[in-house]
Order: sequence, then structure tokens, then C-alpha cells
Amino acid sequence: MRFWDSSAIIPLCIEEPHSETMRLLARDDGELAFWWGTPVECSSSVARLRREGAISADDEQQVRHLVDQLTESGTELSPSEEVRATARRLLLRHPLRAADALQLAAALVWAANKPDDLGFVCLDKRLRDTARIEGFTLFPQELSSV
Repeated sequence: MRFWDSSAIIPLCIEEPHSETMRLLARDDGELAFWWGTPVECSSSVARLRREGAISADDEQQVRHLVDQLTESGTELSPSEEVRATARRLLLRHPLRAADALQLAAALVWAANKPDDLGFVCLDKRLRDTARIEGFTLFPQELSSV
């Protein structure tokens, strides 16, 4: 099992350049681990795509349903004092946005603060760089600029 960032879950639900790679990783994983706020982040991304005219309202509804299915069958890391404290520590050390700090903090709590040999699936460069520094193995291993 790997920890999945929102940026990696969206391509599982809507066709994007990284969709095939994400589908292969998800198939290998079987079950996804994710942060409690991931469905909200995914909804935000999909709503933005609809507002920009990249997808229709029907597409948005379908993607939200797929996100719900993925998150219902996965392992969710709930909000906790440990996640909050870890996120605050990360913000002191790394140039992260608040949601990214919470995302990575949840991954660290999931990993019992021992991320060596555990996977972090992410398509966001800044978050990937920080996850690597914190000790996670990144997936995909190389991030192409498709």
C-alpha cells in the first residue's frame, strides 16, 4: 500500500496525461491510503475544471462519484493532534502550502514517522520534493512533463 496525494487520485477519475501510470500504480496497490481532506481537495480540482470549461457538470458529478468510490474503499487518515503538530513542523522546515503540509503530515503519521521504503504517490513537484526529503519513496519514480 502507498499513500496517495490528491494530485495522483484525480488522474484515476478523469483522463489526463498521467492517467495510465496512475491506473497501473493503483492496480498494484489494490487499496489506497489517503488523507481525510483528499476528497475535498479532489472536489476543488474538479470544480475548477468545470468552471474553466474543461469538463461538463455531468463529468464533474461522475468524477466526484469515482472519488467517493475510491475513498470509501481505501484507508483514510483522520484529523488528529499528531497530524496537526506534524504539519506545523513541516511548515517550519519546508516551503509548503497548508493543505500540502497536512497531506504530508498524514502520510508521515500513516508511516509511523518511518517513511523509509514506503511509497508516496504524487504529481505535485513541490510536495514530491518535500516527501523525498522526509524519506518517502516517490511514485511515479520519474515525473515526466507531459
